[in-house]
Amino acid sequence: MRILIEASGSLTSNYLINAIKEAGCEVVGSDISTFNHAFALCDDFIIMPKVNDIELWQKTKALLIEHRVDAVIPSFDETLIGWASRVDEYAQIGISIIVSPLSTIEIFQDKWSTYQFFTANDIPTPKTSLVAEFDLIKPRLGRGGSGIFDNTNDNTFSMQGMISQQKIGGTEYTVDVFYTNESKPLYIIPRTRIDVKEGKSTKGVVVAHAKISQFIVDISQQIQFIGPINFQLFETPTGELIFIEINPRIAGGMALGFAASENWVGLIVDNIINNKPITAKEIKHGLKMVRYYSEAFIQ
Repeated sequence: MRILIEASGSLTSNYLINAIKEAGCEVVGSDISTFNHAFALCDDFIIMPKVNDIELWQKTKALLIEHRVDAVIPSFDETLIGWASRVDEYAQIGISIIVSPLSTIEIFQDKWSTYQFFTANDIPTPKTSLVAEFDLIKPRLGRGGSGIFDNTNDNTFSMQGMISQQKIGGTEYTVDVFYTNESKPLYIIPRTRIDVKEGKSTKGVVVAHAKISQFIVDISQQIQFIGPINFQLFETPTGELIFIEINPRIAGGMALGFAASENWVGLIVDNIINNKPITAKEIKHGLKMVRYYSEAFIQ
């Protein structure tokens, strides 16, 4: 099986490249340039059109057919809605898109819609507004820490496309969750991010946290997810859990979630693509991850 991954020139893609190979599959990397480590490490590589290309999806479909891609694991926020809206179209030509339903993607790519979902389902979340009344100003459609700044009561900025949100302090948790083809959470793996550089986890540790796990089970009963999903939350000094966002895609720090359980690419192939039953293994709580730079050379 040949599996495409997106934006594979990113600094955190190497774990996924290795996981696909270890699952017995071929890796088809992709990016807008070949000048990156993935070009040297993947079995095949596609130069993708830019996301603002008006023929993005026509070109993408042709490239996937040309490179004999069997499945896609989307990871690029800017294309998630596009993939989710084309699941049936690609299935007709034998390509599996590992993504949650379009309605799910639309909610969690928009921070205002995310806030409305959390409040409607009694999930604790920061107070959020479409006007500049809270501590942080964030893009509604932003990702990671990009574009976030403190509200200094300077009214010269525009709130168009922005939200304001209450600032939450405490212990930050990232939770890696694997959902089966029946939208059941097989693995719920909380981890603390000990060190973060440019929005990416470079050090972390897996922890057991029954309260977090129960909240995610409760959330999972309200909406449908498929495959790897990433939750972000804080635990306040008083022990209250406050959910910030849900990233409905595979994430760069999930290397630790994989290592603490098993290769999730194998689960994707067996369960989501081939509809085989799967069972969870024991999670390695206390497992730590540290990241380092490595090199790839291109002749």
